[in-house]
Amino acid sequence: MTAKILVVDDEPGLADLIATALKYAGFDTRVANNGYGALAEVEKERPDLVILDVMLPDVDGFELTRRWGAGGKRIPVLFLTARDSTEDKVRGLTVGGDDYVTKPFSLEEVIARVGAVLRRSGHLGGGNGRLTFGDLELDEETHEVRRGGTLIDLTITEYRLLHYFLSNPRKVLTRSQILDHVWDYDFGGDGGILETYISYLRKKVDSVEPKIIHTVRGVGYVLRVPVS
Repeated sequence: MTAKILVVDDEPGLADLIATALKYAGFDTRVANNGYGALAEVEKERPDLVILDVMLPDVDGFELTRRWGAGGKRIPVLFLTARDSTEDKVRGLTVGGDDYVTKPFSLEEVIARVGAVLRRSGHLGGGNGRLTFGDLELDEETHEVRRGGTLIDLTITEYRLLHYFLSNPRKVLTRSQILDHVWDYDFGGDGGILETYISYLRKKVDSVEPKIIHTVRGVGYVLRVPVS
């Protein structure tokens, strides 16, 4: 099944260029040139990924991503912007973005990152099995997560983070390993975004006993049952 991609940029020529390149790469693409247009396109037919400019004339990309998340729409987002500060990158990922490409960029890089985000979110390839650890279960086909039979609602980033833990049970994962695998970013030791998402995940997954997400001080995190 062809992945559907929405390209949102207030420069029509650039948006069309990206959309055309993605069409040649085998994707089904649509274009919007402002925030309200993007909201309308998502309501019309939810895309598998949005390539989203941050600085739009009406509703900025961060706010659009926040609205989709608040409305229950778990849409992978690749930010494409001239704002290249670490603060902006962290903000973009914190509001629910999946990757961040700064202008100027190459079309080859954008296509490669699109493919990476789609694979991580399960829209390209991916498994059809289940990952389990104790009473925690993740279904790779439906993206449903349950603990003790109770369904847990996770964001896309929370799901990827938990998937990485479940793929490496009892293995201590360093902060840099997790950042690289889940976000494809190296913040030079700034694990603030990771700490935030670990906290989110613990509130949902470790709301019952036993707690299974543990901090290894000075190293990283591990998924394991506590030793009594």
